[in-house]
Amino acid sequence: MNAMTIPTAHPHRETRTRSHDAHGVPAALRSERIKISTVRTFTILLGLTVLSGLVTSWATGTFVTDEVLFAKEVFLYSTVLTSIFASITGILLFTSEAQHGTLAGVLTSQPARWVIVVAKSCVAAAAGLGLGALGMAAGFGGSLLAGLDVGDTSALPRIIAWSLVFTTASGVLGVGLGMIARNSAAAISSLLVWSLVVENLLREFLNASAARFLPFNAGNGLLNIPATNDTAARKAVQLSSIENAVVFGGFTAVAVAIGTFLLYRRDAN
Repeated sequence: MNAMTIPTAHPHRETRTRSHDAHGVPAALRSERIKISTVRTFTILLGLTVLSGLVTSWATGTFVTDEVLFAKEVFLYSTVLTSIFASITGILLFTSEAQHGTLAGVLTSQPARWVIVVAKSCVAAAAGLGLGALGMAAGFGGSLLAGLDVGDTSALPRIIAWSLVFTTASGVLGVGLGMIARNSAAAISSLLVWSLVVENLLREFLNASAARFLPFNAGNGLLNIPATNDTAARKAVQLSSIENAVVFGGFTAVAVAIGTFLLYRRDAN
């Protein structure tokens, strides 16, 4: 009796490569763009950006009468709020999916999680750039409505460029915070408490050389807006625009890196 030979199956096992995953980036970008353009919250943030720009500049130009103001400086005042709106946009890009149970479906359709991070970060950066430009345009309009003179505009392109760097990076920072917290309320409240309360307290009590490295202190430094409580010691050690961008960008990169690590370690749900 001949021995029966049982064939051993060697199925072809397909493995994803980094190049294969990278081909999914355009589709992921398109998906994130569609999401942000159809979400009501982003429309509300757009409206708040325009409203805050108009009202802040108009009110400053109308009611501040003890100093000479120019539109070239007042139009930037609302950009601090715009950066927060940009961060909230980035937060919601991730937390809305994590909280509503759609993240699992996203990761099933695109298993390479770094692709999701890249897509959300790019869309958040674009949103921050757009919000920044819109807020400054509204701020300039509010300044003119208040009757302010434009002033010397020779340095305006540089100031606008650095301000847009701030709002753009703020959107990416929000993605990192969202991935870390995975909860909209927790991430947004932490952002607001830190940027509006904790940093202001630290700025008062820390040494000026240390306080200049606080994230939003560095971000606000990109706006070239002098603070009323700046002391001579603070002005003497203040960072340049490039250094402020490096500090704020460093915090942004760390937040995204930690969030990406947690995204890989945690379950989709």
